[in-house]
Amino acid sequence: MQRIESIIIGAGPCGLSASIEQKKAGIENIIIEKGNVVEAIYNYPTHQTFFSTSEKLGIGDIPFIVEEHKPRRNQALVYYREVVKHHGLTIHSNEEVIAVKKIENHFIVSTNKQNYECEYVTVATGYYGQPNILDVPGAELSKVHHYFKEAHPYFDKDVLIIGGKNSAIDAALELEKAGARVTAVYRGSTYSKSVKPWILPLYESLVNHEKIKLHFSSEVVKIEENTVTIKTPLGLETISNDTVFAMIGYHPDYEFLEAMGIELVTNEYGTAPYYNRETMETNVENLYIAGVIAAGNDANTIFIENGKFHGGMIAQDIINKKKS
Repeated sequence: MQRIESIIIGAGPCGLSASIEQKKAGIENIIIEKGNVVEAIYNYPTHQTFFSTSEKLGIGDIPFIVEEHKPRRNQALVYYREVVKHHGLTIHSNEEVIAVKKIENHFIVSTNKQNYECEYVTVATGYYGQPNILDVPGAELSKVHHYFKEAHPYFDKDVLIIGGKNSAIDAALELEKAGARVTAVYRGSTYSKSVKPWILPLYESLVNHEKIKLHFSSEVVKIEENTVTIKTPLGLETISNDTVFAMIGYHPDYEFLEAMGIELVTNEYGTAPYYNRETMETNVENLYIAGVIAAGNDANTIFIENGKFHGGMIAQDIINKKKS
């Protein structure tokens, strides 16, 4: 069994930041990541442009410099790889944590490859790996997807997008440009206030010119092999369909958190893990969370740009404990 002072689960930007801050503080640590470095960003749409500026996405005192005001996915992948190399972070990639158990004053972290013993654990697993699942007949069909990667395969296809926030609108724009016949369904009565301001005018223009058929205050009620039935303010409408993208959000792996003993609480946005807002420590002593999972269902309050500071809070709390 390998022994290490601190283990960080998840090699996203917030997990990397936590590792950097602990290393600066002299806390020996490793990161265990079930995929690759910044796996969620790798799985973003190929041509994704970030909402935040490169300056706000930077971590570890390493400047993130690009010519454009808003960096793209491939630029972020290069940047975070360089951060890992610069700081000499130890990452066990393609290794999945199966269980975390506390035994007296230490943890046993079990993965699909081996067991580790450590004093501190930081969970920075994000939410992108757990999409909210559509609960309608036909949602299990293979043509229903919760992630969008590239538009090319959907040329000359009837595509339905469920959702009206950034991921849904980004997908709609790319699909329309690639020659797909796009219909969008959104429960809201108007455009979401969270949509990136530089893409909303283009989306509105395409809707106004009927290049994208948008149904407000509507929802999908049934999906079949060649059609989709939508409930609109004017009644039910069945349309031809080849593919559905259900871009309806994501959530933390609550089952994984609960299995560690982390208490879940209910707030105005739904479910969220309990933690101390000054230290990021959960109800389990020496077990911390970092990044967007702290927001629970409200993924619009914590991003890379503020979640990256959780690492410093955690490192400082560990330092304080070691001094006492």
